[in-house]
Amino acid sequence: MKNYVFRPLYVIIGLVIAVLIFREFYVPKDFGTHGESYMYGWHRKGNEEEWKAFKVKYRFDNEYCKDCHSDKYESLMQAPHAIIKCENCHGPALDHPSDPPKLVVDKGRGLCLRCHSSLPYPQSDRINIRGIDPDKHNPDMECSMCHNPHKPSLEGLK
Repeated sequence: MKNYVFRPLYVIIGLVIAVLIFREFYVPKDFGTHGESYMYGWHRKGNEEEWKAFKVKYRFDNEYCKDCHSDKYESLMQAPHAIIKCENCHGPALDHPSDPPKLVVDKGRGLCLRCHSSLPYPQSDRINIRGIDPDKHNPDMECSMCHNPHKPSLEGLK
């Protein structure tokens, strides 16, 4: 064969060798191999205890908020926002109510516009969510100045 056929082959072989050498020095020895069965996994066996001790920041359910915030919880469960977890707007509950005693609420427009920006995609279910044009609909105001996110309907206007 001609020389022009072998040159790309040498480049590819060189790249494969470079990746294998890099992998040998960069990937930890206990990554992906666990026990005698040589089972693959996408974590290091040596840091499993670190992850078991890692403190979870989110509660992942609205039931956690129910006892102390029953008034808001009940109204929210009757509203379209019932599918949204409280922590999506209020941030991670972590050790709430002790630390912090009050969760910081992001009142920026971006939080609401994640779902309520008008999208011209008829095949998406987002077409069923009432959307706004953020450049025309009160662009200098927070949404919560007029709308109550715990009662997200026309009756929920403040």
